Amino acid sequence: MMFFEYLKPAALLGSLVYALMGVVIFWVSFVIVDKLTPYDLWAEIVEKHNKALAMVVAAMCLGISIIVAAAIH
Repeated sequence: MMFFEYLKPAALLGSLVYALMGVVIFWVSFVIVDKLTPYDLWAEIVEKHNKALAMVVAAMCLGISIIVAAAIH
């Protein structure tokens, strides 16, 4: 019967609010990091196919996501 605890409207709404808050915080922090770098991350990764930079950005995204998840939890 513990499964039905997650179907309560308050729990569902709280989960959606925290998920949305996490996505917004992640997006804002990514934009800040993008502005702090001396070159355009998107152009460097997509147009010039810089795989090393793509891996660094992916690691940064995972790190920010873990921090946001831990802070919200």
